[in-house]
Amino acid sequence: MWWFQQGLSFLPVALVVWSAASFVFSYITAIVLHHVDPLVPYISDTGTIPPERCLFGIMLNISAFLGMATMYVRYKQVYALNPEKSKIIKLNKIGLTLGLMSCFGLCIIANFQKCILYYIHVVGACLTFGVGAIYMMVQTVLSYLMQPELHSKDIFWIRLTMLLWCCSSIVSMFVSSVVLYSGLYGTNLVQKLHWDPQENKISLRAVVSLHGQTLYNTQQSFVTEEQTLLTAGSI
Repeated sequence: MWWFQQGLSFLPVALVVWSAASFVFSYITAIVLHHVDPLVPYISDTGTIPPERCLFGIMLNISAFLGMATMYVRYKQVYALNPEKSKIIKLNKIGLTLGLMSCFGLCIIANFQKCILYYIHVVGACLTFGVGAIYMMVQTVLSYLMQPELHSKDIFWIRLTMLLWCCSSIVSMFVSSVVLYSGLYGTNLVQKLHWDPQENKISLRAVVSLHGQTLYNTQQSFVTEEQTLLTAGSI
């Protein structure tokens, strides 16, 4: 029996696979209908115009639900493995709260499109990426506190590496976004879905898009880096 077939280990696998599929399907639909350019579009742009907007929204809502379920199982797992360690229990509760907030942000991204309600969409992104990064930090600290009794040091280093990569992507995406939307390179860029390769600062837009895709993939897959099985008996 494979590890993802035991207990509730299928949840993080389903989260990563479904989330990746939601981006791929909406991207393919948007490209086929010529709603966005094929080369490095914003993920949000591939979910702006119907019918891909409907597909993007419902699939990301399901991803948010899977994320909430996975984070709750992670919370119960850590609690079951450390029932008498008050420091770990407190951090675990903080982590669950942050994780649920991050998933709520994903729902906002799914239902409030960038070209329609830009600022609400940005709030959702801040919750998903910003709060999600703090959630990753809490889980990294928990992994550090639980080594080597419950798992090897490799898990801690894997989580730390992913956390640092996520934080660097957030900083790079934020700086590039501020420069791109500063007004120096045109107006009404939020509504723009098609870009001319000869336009100024097209590279900035590519940086923002690439790091946005990295953040989605990194944060959704972060919870899978755990060797301790999510068995039904520990929930």
